[in-house]
Amino acid sequence: MGNKTDVAVIVGSGSDLALVSETIETLKEFDLSYSLNIASAHRNTQHLKQCIQGAESAGVKVFIAAAGMAAALPGVVASETILPVIGIPVEGKNLSSFDSLFSIVQMPKGVPVATVAVGKAGAINAAVLAVQIIAVANGDLKEKLAIYKNKMAENVVKEDLKLQKDGIIKYIESLKK
Repeated sequence: MGNKTDVAVIVGSGSDLALVSETIETLKEFDLSYSLNIASAHRNTQHLKQCIQGAESAGVKVFIAAAGMAAALPGVVASETILPVIGIPVEGKNLSSFDSLFSIVQMPKGVPVATVAVGKAGAINAAVLAVQIIAVANGDLKEKLAIYKNKMAENVVKEDLKLQKDGIIKYIESLKK
């Protein structure tokens, strides 16, 4: 990673790190630099503000914030910056994760937070969305994104060919291995 940071990833607690490891791996796949911080929207807002200011000073282009339960973190980040913020609702035991999803998606006018799916798919999609945002002004990244999407499309065709060859029972059994 160079002097500039492309994406700032902020989690509400250390327990969210396993989830955002998916985000980090996807950012690495696209060779994007990132920062990673633990900062609470409820327990220490001063530390959170310092993380946001530090990321902005490092040239960050997009913020990704993961939080569960009340999930105020992405909204608070959005209130402190003019840069795009992507919120990842963390899976939880309470309220079937609807609490974190609704907390992130229901932002007041003028304070948008792009919200992705709950859990692992959301963690990966947050990184891909950050890539798409940055790729608007970066031709090399746009090319990498096209290759990534094409590879996903090719994998669907491969899976279908396997299903046609093996049949449903054998195909399902192969997924269990």
